[in-house]
Amino acid sequence: MPWAGRTLPDSGFGGDDGSPDDDLVAALVARAGHPCADHDRELARTAAAARWIVPIVAAPTEVGDGGQGLAVEKSTDMAVVTITSPDGRRALPVFTSAAALARWDASARPVPVDAVRVARSAVAEGCDVLVVDLGSPLTTEIRSSMVWALAQGQQWLPPHEDPFVARSVHRAVSLEDAVVGHRVEEGSPEGAGVLRVVLVLVAGLDAASVNEVATRIGERLATDGELRARVDGLTFTIEGAP
Repeated sequence: MPWAGRTLPDSGFGGDDGSPDDDLVAALVARAGHPCADHDRELARTAAAARWIVPIVAAPTEVGDGGQGLAVEKSTDMAVVTITSPDGRRALPVFTSAAALARWDASARPVPVDAVRVARSAVAEGCDVLVVDLGSPLTTEIRSSMVWALAQGQQWLPPHEDPFVARSVHRAVSLEDAVVGHRVEEGSPEGAGVLRVVLVLVAGLDAASVNEVATRIGERLATDGELRARVDGLTFTIEGAP
């Protein structure tokens, strides 16, 4: 077809040469050396501002019989790659550069995408996490809470520093007369997005009563969809009132 009079829409990546973002690479190096809330915060910040490379591969849409028991691809389509970990979680592999993608799969087509579209693609594909630069020394998992924040275009915060999380925990705890105080902290392991809720209970409760209080609070938190999106893990610690 003649090209005269036609234009290509601007993708926003017209001058992109496939090189990695230096700030993003530095954040990945820092987190690989020491997983912690500070390095997670910097990774989330640079991830939101970075251009990502998403691999697109050919996938057969129709397979025919080529004779002698051989299957022949009659037609193919281009598809986003997803992977499944041994624990059943689905992940969307993304890359910091075209070179990093080529080292993993030279046949994959590199497509530059901004962070919001990457995260929304992950959600649409049913993926829990993003895996960055798969197969490299800097392979890093961007956890589900970060993916949710990226998809929403919101700033990510460690759950123990998130005001929304603090308010949600306060609401869930305030309904229990046996709780005389509480606080939220970073749980273990460090840099894993785990929220520790410390409950200070009245004296004299037996083990069954303590378990019932913690269970009710946990169930209330579990029904808060946005809280679940902002927290990657939840633990409780019980303390007696002084």
